[in-house]
Amino acid sequence: MVELIADKIKMRAQLTGDIVEVKVLMSHPMETGRRKNDIEQLIPAHFIQLLMATLNGKTVLEAQWGTGISKNPYLIFRLKDAKVGDIVEVTWHDNFGKSATQSITVTQT
Repeated sequence: MVELIADKIKMRAQLTGDIVEVKVLMSHPMETGRRKNDIEQLIPAHFIQLLMATLNGKTVLEAQWGTGISKNPYLIFRLKDAKVGDIVEVTWHDNFGKSATQSITVTQT
């Protein structure tokens, strides 16, 4: 099940010339499973495992992540052959079975 919560993913997609730059900020704890809490107990690993991006429904990026990614990951990627009005959607799935998705319309710089 995919949560549609806008504060989990914040995005910007701007066209400059013939390149769309997509900036994505994801709200996620990204715990490694090696850190301890105040009473010296290990905090369970909790991280994004799969990230996918689409342009007008067509997959343009797929990444498998692990515990080496920092808390609240920030991702930038660029797309060719996109235009103003196109829809970019990003979805992540974590190792707890949680997901979030967000879409944005490409704008002109």
